[in-house]
Amino acid sequence: MEEIRTLKMQQNALGSINNVSRLCLGGGGIGQVWGKTSRDEAIKTVQASYEAGINFFDMAPMYGNGEAESVMGFAFEDGYPADIKLTTKCLVGGVEGKTIEQKLRSSLDESCQRMKREYVDVFILHGYVIPDGWDESLRPNAQPHIAVEWSNYEQYVVSTFEALKAEGRIGAWGVTAASVQEANRQVLKADRKPDVVQCIANLLDSPGSMAICREKPDPREIISLAAKENVGVMGIRAVAAGALTENIDRDVKPGSREALDFEKAADFRRLAAKSGVSSAFLAHRYALSMIDVDTVVLGVKDRVELKECLEAEAAGPLDQSMMNEIADCCSGD
Repeated sequence: MEEIRTLKMQQNALGSINNVSRLCLGGGGIGQVWGKTSRDEAIKTVQASYEAGINFFDMAPMYGNGEAESVMGFAFEDGYPADIKLTTKCLVGGVEGKTIEQKLRSSLDESCQRMKREYVDVFILHGYVIPDGWDESLRPNAQPHIAVEWSNYEQYVVSTFEALKAEGRIGAWGVTAASVQEANRQVLKADRKPDVVQCIANLLDSPGSMAICREKPDPREIISLAAKENVGVMGIRAVAAGALTENIDRDVKPGSREALDFEKAADFRRLAAKSGVSSAFLAHRYALSMIDVDTVVLGVKDRVELKECLEAEAAGPLDQSMMNEIADCCSGD
């Protein structure tokens, strides 16, 4: 394996959290959500990430049934360096409100045990916040498992997150803002707003199969609003679940949102080839160039994919003319 090298990685503030690396290693890749890898390679990818300047790691129990969190624990089984920052998540869903606090606390305890850590820097609500009584989901069968209605979110989720902060169990809390736009705005304008939001950050503005509603996504509005509200932004899905790479390296159904996004990105792939770089390299560099995105979460599963992302970060932001050219080649409906 060729040695991974990078220039000193830029760090940003992520809301109230200082000194967060511009790239964040996500748990999806090392948890084998985005294709197969081995545990040994996943551990080495985590360690190589840190050696290359990444100090922010975004985990969740759902990434490989706890595998990604276990990989973190093995990667730093002798103890975490002082500058490492960790997230984990909990998928609450449409459970009875009075059960939410225990569900969040139990999930946090189990995640910390897997990661061999007593504290996480950010605890994120996995899934979606939806308006009370909303019943227009594209995924009605999944909605009870992945979505929290506003009243339960405000009364129970936020209260538990704030209590965990006060107890010193977590440093901050967050939400994935990829829901109905009305709910995304409401989360950010609330009196008790999150410290961090995860937002779609790719050149297609596409949530892919994460979409739960028919309205046209506008993640850039939410990113801009978060910045105005002093809420940190974690950019997710930089390569649109593989649609912005040369080939999607897992089976996807014809007609799926990822398959359609892949077709839509044909001109983008030609532009990347003309520029002498891979589609994944250019897609990551684009996400890193987006205004108000504080850190970009990587879905890499091995050191080869990691190396390409590190090179994209080291290359610096794209100039405005290239951003415009990319926008032009992806502007079709």
